[in-house]
Amino acid sequence: MLPAGQTVEAWTLVGRGGMVLEAITYGGIVTRLLAPDRNGSAGDVVLGFDDLDSYLGGHPYFGAITGRVAGRISGAAFTLDGDTYRLARNDPPNHLHGGIEGFDKRLWSAAPVDREDGAPSLRLSYDSPDGQEGYPGNVRVAVTYTVTNQNEFLIETEAVSDRTTPLSLTHHSYFNLAGESSGSIADHRLEIFASEFIPVDENLITTGRLESTSRHGNDFQTPRRVGDVIGQLHQGHGDLYALPKRNGDAMRLAARLEDPASGRVMTVSTTENYLQLYTGSHLNCSTKGKSGFVYARHAGICLECEGYPDAANAARREDILLHPGQTQRHATAYAFSVRPANAASEDKSPRSASIHYQEGTSRQ
Repeated sequence: MLPAGQTVEAWTLVGRGGMVLEAITYGGIVTRLLAPDRNGSAGDVVLGFDDLDSYLGGHPYFGAITGRVAGRISGAAFTLDGDTYRLARNDPPNHLHGGIEGFDKRLWSAAPVDREDGAPSLRLSYDSPDGQEGYPGNVRVAVTYTVTNQNEFLIETEAVSDRTTPLSLTHHSYFNLAGESSGSIADHRLEIFASEFIPVDENLITTGRLESTSRHGNDFQTPRRVGDVIGQLHQGHGDLYALPKRNGDAMRLAARLEDPASGRVMTVSTTENYLQLYTGSHLNCSTKGKSGFVYARHAGICLECEGYPDAANAARREDILLHPGQTQRHATAYAFSVRPANAASEDKSPRSASIHYQEGTSRQ
């Protein structure tokens, strides 16, 4: 129950392929995601807490729906149709993930969805009033979680507004395919199917210009051990990758993550235009996680599918503007499979390789 007396519901979706998803209506937070390893043993692969109070006490967006706009808006303001909108500077000097009480801290309504294939599905709905956190327009949002028979965690979003407004949601789970209490994700192998990214400044604000990953240390077009790359990333954080253009409404492949030890493989597909990689560089939780462990730096990795984050950048924000009379729809799928032990990917990376960090504070 929330301090104001509202009831928070917990829902469980059990798939036929062995995947189990647990979510709560506070923030639409995915509190557990169980996926089988190569031996058939189910393990929880997302970071989080066992109790509601820990989520209410503050956390780095574990498993939440983030919005109205995921990411950072420079100067905590934007101008649209001649009007300037001032937003909360909750990541000074910028605005982050929808503000002080973004969608991650709102109570959503939940209802089960009947699908023809019988896959368990849950629709979360929320009405965001005009002026909430400084944004214009009354916005009606629905986010549907489905656990498919093929062990996919499918996220479908749709939204309408009575005024033009920026809207860009993302799902913010911290994944650890070895298990949420297993420590660092350094030995995970990551592949991102993008050849361009958008650099950021010292405040992690996107610059708006596209650059080739081939000239930087952030190229994941071939699988790389995460621990070998973190030290080459800006502030050890991760970058915003521009995904290739897609055909029609089909989802495109965005990323692939593998834990060689468990054999778990997660493939990410999306209709969104960008993938934000975050390595958990700022994790330093004071509250113990689900298994009684405190999550340290790089205990989880985020692969956030989203639109262009900085609504103040008029040249690039068109893909996130929601206009009256339009319905914004997007879909992202996190598909789980296993790689048999005798087919494990070859990893010649030295296990003793250390992770080096650049100076500076990284926030997510």
